Amino acid sequence: MTRVSALREATRNETPARLRLWSALVVTAAAALLAATGLVMARVQDQVRIIGREAAPQAATAADLYFALSDMDAQVTRLLLTGDADALAGTRVDALGAYRSRSRQVDADLRLLMSSAAPVDLLDGLAVYHQRIGQTLAAGEKGAAGALPPDALGYFTQATNILHLRLLPAAQQLRDSATTRLDEAYSAKRVTESVGLTLAVLLGGTLLALLVVLQVWLARRFRRSWNPALLAATGLSLLITVASVVVLSAQATRMTGARAADLNPYLELSRLRAVGYDAAADTSRYLVSGNLALYRDGFAGKSGCVTGEGCDGPGVGALAGDEALRRWQAYRRDHEKVLQLTDAGRTGEAVDALTGIRRGDAAFDFAYFDAAVGAVTAVRKQGFDRALRGAERTLRGWTGIPLVVLGLVILLVPLGVRRRLAEYR
Repeated sequence: MTRVSALREATRNETPARLRLWSALVVTAAAALLAATGLVMARVQDQVRIIGREAAPQAATAADLYFALSDMDAQVTRLLLTGDADALAGTRVDALGAYRSRSRQVDADLRLLMSSAAPVDLLDGLAVYHQRIGQTLAAGEKGAAGALPPDALGYFTQATNILHLRLLPAAQQLRDSATTRLDEAYSAKRVTESVGLTLAVLLGGTLLALLVVLQVWLARRFRRSWNPALLAATGLSLLITVASVVVLSAQATRMTGARAADLNPYLELSRLRAVGYDAAADTSRYLVSGNLALYRDGFAGKSGCVTGEGCDGPGVGALAGDEALRRWQAYRRDHEKVLQLTDAGRTGEAVDALTGIRRGDAAFDFAYFDAAVGAVTAVRKQGFDRALRGAERTLRGWTGIPLVVLGLVILLVPLGVRRRLAEYR
């Protein structure tokens, strides 16, 4: 055999080995992309579920618990304010119904939180609180409007102290824990998304590069046109790579935007509504307590939180609009009027100004304020729920789509090189 013939034979024997090697590399890259994409998409789906179905609802329930506790005590104060006056019978019935409704709401929220938070101290404190309220109502049953007998006032002071020193701090702790869990869930999802995008680009780019090199080598080595099967594999690889990046980016943008634009404002508005109810209760507490300065100062601090002037975080104007802020300012003027009447000893007029249902009366203006904040709060909640459903739709099917597409790629590669290998048998 001549030297030229030997070289040709060696080249002929080397070609199928190189072809098998290139094919194996392409299949390996496709399998790696399949494993990475499938695992990342499954993980992101699970993390979206945790955020939307566990962490966010838990944070919302904790915020609702804080609000319900605040309003529950506000309704008790409103109930005590009416005394046994016949003219205030409607207000008394309404306040009692609202108190019972908020109590049921508190119980429902606690049942939802029990599995993760087990707020035993809160449950014990709530039982004592209800006991003190029952004693207050029994002792003050025959009291005049706007005034409590000394023993009823003593029970009421104990109940209010339990609320502010035990119940609300415990609810605040639950809310902080739920918010921390929500932050951690979002952080974990961001890490998964970052890893997924990196793997999609690197592994997808590697797979595409290998497919292109394989086709160029085949075209040059065998002097034939492009291979249809490998062209289809290249198209599918490009499609799954780009689609993976788009899907991960789209759901990340949707969930991050929903948190900033809807979920965080919703939680903050829930907090401000609770503070507003507690502040409004201080107006009534000041009256029934006999002008105790503690409640005047308490209202001033809580009102500053509502307006964003005295606490960290945005006020109601930034979150719910200028109209909500103007409505709170109207209530604050009503509050000052009630305090002036109370300080002047005009208790009956103070009660009328506090419980009246005309514009300029405290009850009317507070309801007007609460309606404005409640409407925006509901819109924020709906916005987050809508974004969550959109993210879930975007991710739907993406644990199976990579398997189908990249499974076809893996099948097309040996199909594309089969005829070329057959030439060497």
